[in-house]
Amino acid sequence: MRRRALTATLAALAMLAAACGGSGGGRSTAEQTGDPAEISGDITVLTQRTDLKEDGTLAKYAAEFNKTYPNVQVKFEALTDYEGEVKIRMNTENYGDVLLIPAAVAKNDYPKFFASLGSAGELSKKYKFTSASEVNGQVYGVVSFAAANGFIYNKDVWTKAGVTGWPKTPAEFLADLQAVKSKTGATPLYTNYKDGWPLTAWTNVLGSATCDPQAKNALAKGDPWAAGKDLNVGDSLLFNAVKSKLTEADPTTTNWEESKGRFAKGDIATMWLGSWAIPQMRDAAAKAGVKPEAVGFMPFPAQVDGKFCAALAPDYRYAVNTHSEHKAAARAWVDWMVGKSGFAALNEGVSPVTGDPLPAALKPYQDAGVRLLDLDQAGVAQVNDIDRAAEIGLDAPDYRKNLVDVARGAAKGDLNALLADLSKKWDSGRKTVG
Repeated sequence: MRRRALTATLAALAMLAAACGGSGGGRSTAEQTGDPAEISGDITVLTQRTDLKEDGTLAKYAAEFNKTYPNVQVKFEALTDYEGEVKIRMNTENYGDVLLIPAAVAKNDYPKFFASLGSAGELSKKYKFTSASEVNGQVYGVVSFAAANGFIYNKDVWTKAGVTGWPKTPAEFLADLQAVKSKTGATPLYTNYKDGWPLTAWTNVLGSATCDPQAKNALAKGDPWAAGKDLNVGDSLLFNAVKSKLTEADPTTTNWEESKGRFAKGDIATMWLGSWAIPQMRDAAAKAGVKPEAVGFMPFPAQVDGKFCAALAPDYRYAVNTHSEHKAAARAWVDWMVGKSGFAALNEGVSPVTGDPLPAALKPYQDAGVRLLDLDQAGVAQVNDIDRAAEIGLDAPDYRKNLVDVARGAAKGDLNALLADLSKKWDSGRKTVG
């Protein structure tokens, strides 16, 4: 079972806004009174975390929540195909009281489906990462947590290869992967090609190579694959690793769940993921009889002014159904989950609550002075429109699957031609959007 906190964005669902009905009501703020005992009602919470429902974690959260809000009854619906199922349900008014905003809902359509949680000016004082959910000065979603991006690596394997420091350039990183292959026999870098969604994590290199908090917005103005740009650097690194045979021999046979155990045992040395994966790898290590401390996390191999940078990738955002009959109760759950439940720490993610400490897993980043970037998301709607028009799918696995196929010789082409084609498509998409 896949337990990733953030379901990969599916380009195929991009037309949700056009398919869904929905009407007004988004301005009706999910307000609360000062006394938790006065808030009541039965609410349904939609989630993609089937694992947390099955193992009883969500029930424990509800029990803790009820200590503060005794008159609110919480029911969970865990959906395996979250994006697909919610897409269908949003053609009606019955899509839970609290839900995670599907990736395919156009930002400008948030007021049709979700209740305002407050003004951007006020809510941004309490929560980080609000810009991606802001429409006309109102905020419609609160991030559950933000994952820092980097390479999960097996410290024991890398040490056996003679590498003890973090590589500072892509060339150094590739050389270190070669050392891992030569001296340990482990698969240096695992792509998780077959499952697909892990390949979408490579888009999260945005900001990490250039240390630019405007990296996301900049996609709407220029060529994302121009020399030195984040996607050029990240995609080139992945391509060269595959071409140099530093990844799995047959990417069509990869398996996400099995990869965690293989990583713990030292068969796999490195994977590009978010900090959310750290606890899963540590659990796998414990099951394999390996000390969890062997799980390391390193930033993308690039520095600006002598500093590493790691972009923060906000996870799903909690929202309140604008049609909910118990908006205050739904809003209470959202605020409690974000601010009181400890869910961010469980996933080794950065809390959206202003002033909260970093998770323990990011202490190495903190000690090394890695700059954590909160990418400005103000232009994300335009970027998504361009991406759809260009038919690339930045957050879908297909274009990087093609990249891997070209690199391993299973498809025609070379790196320069591949990047040039992406640039051409993006330029066409930008002109279409205007």
